[in-house]
Amino acid sequence: MNERVEDLQLMKLIALKDAPALEQLYDRYEKAIYCFAHRIVNDVMMAEEVVQELFMRIWNFAERYESTQGKLSTWMFTLTRNIAIDILRKKQNRVQKQVAEQQQLNAIPDSGKAVEDEVENNWIGDEVRQAMKALNEDQQKVVEWIYYQGLTQQEVAERHAIPLGTVKSRVRLAMKQLKQRLANVVERGVTHE
Repeated sequence: MNERVEDLQLMKLIALKDAPALEQLYDRYEKAIYCFAHRIVNDVMMAEEVVQELFMRIWNFAERYESTQGKLSTWMFTLTRNIAIDILRKKQNRVQKQVAEQQQLNAIPDSGKAVEDEVENNWIGDEVRQAMKALNEDQQKVVEWIYYQGLTQQEVAERHAIPLGTVKSRVRLAMKQLKQRLANVVERGVTHE
């Protein structure tokens, strides 16, 4: 029997979802298709993917083959070429996307602090909060208004109806106590620099 006639019969059976017919077609053309695909994609795994995709398409769309337009093998090699090119394009797009994403990531400056610095800053913050709690209430308020709210000593005196001399003495005493309580923080900072 003529090979062309056999191919036509196999395609008719495959269109009817005859799995043994697809196996016969696969056994007949798989090696040639694989070699052709491998020459295009130059990669074993991709060549296997091309072969698999080709036979999936034949299984799903066998009725689209028109015997009047040429030999089955010609149609299969044309499909193989198209599939291989599509797979190469997808791979190239993935690589370009990954490169672009990496370039975008590299373009973002690292604004994060090192873990050591973050831990150190948290420790210092805790120490300052503890030292502030040790001040009396009047001293805490004055330090908060001046150093956290940014008011001048004059503004504190005017807004809270406290004599300017009292504000100054509270700040001076608070700073003296904070300096004593935070001496270990200052020493630790000097040794870490």
